[in-house]
Amino acid sequence: MRELRGLYAIIDPAACRGRSPVEVTRAVLAGGASLVQWRDKLRDKGAQLADLQPIYALCRAYAAALIVNDHADLALVLGGDGVHVGQSDLPVGELRRVLPAGFVVGASTNNPEEARTAERDGASYIAVGDIFGTGSKQGTRGASPARLAAVKAAVMLPVFGIGGITLDNVAEVVRAGADGVAVISAVCAADDPEAAARALVAAIEAARA
Repeated sequence: MRELRGLYAIIDPAACRGRSPVEVTRAVLAGGASLVQWRDKLRDKGAQLADLQPIYALCRAYAAALIVNDHADLALVLGGDGVHVGQSDLPVGELRRVLPAGFVVGASTNNPEEARTAERDGASYIAVGDIFGTGSKQGTRGASPARLAAVKAAVMLPVFGIGGITLDNVAEVVRAGADGVAVISAVCAADDPEAAARALVAAIEAARA
């Protein structure tokens, strides 16, 4: 598994424009994504396995981490690398009590206080959003590159920006201190997800230079 940094592609079947989420995942991995998060808010967990099993195999082939949104049990059944939780999901500290050592636990946060709490409770990385405003999720709380910079200064963990990040604004997020960026529409809804991922990876690397 690669480091927790770089392009974090969130694969949501509802955002894939009717295309196979497995094929979209294959494309973004070929384009250089370091991490993949599976996010399916519509289907029962059992129904998700038919997509998740080949996605897990693809992530193994590309040495990329596979993180499951919300459902630690689904990640464990699959054999994935970790789970990502929000502020209203199971607390990081409670998950740490039951998950295997080395299991990745990501936490959505909006400010330094939430980030410090997640770090104290055993999070592996922090996501900060909603940076630019997203159409992929309702009810998000606004953030900004400056807020991300404040979170980065408050914790020792890898920090990812999320929310409305595109090729046009990704450099601003990286320069604010992000170790990586998480995107949904920018890859899942792209005409060419592989090319979109490749361009984002190049922009992230250029912003770090």
